[in-house]
Amino acid sequence: MADTKPASGKLLIAEPFMDDDNFKRAVVLLCAHNEDGSFGLVLNRPSEHRLADAVPECESFDAPLYFGGPVEPNTLHYIHNYGDLLKDSVKIADGLYWGGSFEQLQTLINTRQIDPQQIRFFIGYSGWDPNQLKEEMKTNSWIVANCLPEYVFTNNPDKIWRQVLTDMGGNFKVIANMPENPSLN
Repeated sequence: MADTKPASGKLLIAEPFMDDDNFKRAVVLLCAHNEDGSFGLVLNRPSEHRLADAVPECESFDAPLYFGGPVEPNTLHYIHNYGDLLKDSVKIADGLYWGGSFEQLQTLINTRQIDPQQIRFFIGYSGWDPNQLKEEMKTNSWIVANCLPEYVFTNNPDKIWRQVLTDMGGNFKVIANMPENPSLN
C-alpha cells in the first residue's frame, strides 16, 4: 500500500514526531500535485464548526467543517463521491472527487439529494510550492499511502492516522503504535 512518490489522490501521513501543530499526526489527501506545487486537505482535523456556520443557506444540512490546512482559512473546499453529478468536479482517485459547482451543490443539498456522510467540507487548505514537498520528502517528514474512500468519509477522523499506517502493515504498523511522546513510554 505504500508508494514513495506523492501524487494526486495519494495520502501524506505525517511522520509520528512532526512537531508542527498544523500537521502533527495529520493525514493529508493530495488533490493536486504537479510542477506548480501541491494542494491538499487535512482529513483528520474536524473543527468545532458546521457547514451552516460558513454557508447559512445550508443550515438544514448538518455537516462538520474540517480544518483543511493553514493556507487561506477563509476558503471552503469539499471532497465527495458524487462524480459527474457535480459539474466541474475533479476526479482525484476512485470514488473521490474534489470541488465542482457550488451553486449546483447548494441546490442538491436543499433538495436533499446529498448525503452528509458522502461529502466532507474543509476550511483552508495545505499547500506546497513547486519543490517544497519534494524537500520535505527528502527529510522523511511524510509517508505516502494510497487513499481509500473510507478514510475520507469515516465517522472517526481522529483514528485515520493510526488506521492508514496499520493497514499498510509491516513496519508501518509499528509506527502506528508509537506514542506521541516517546519519553512517556
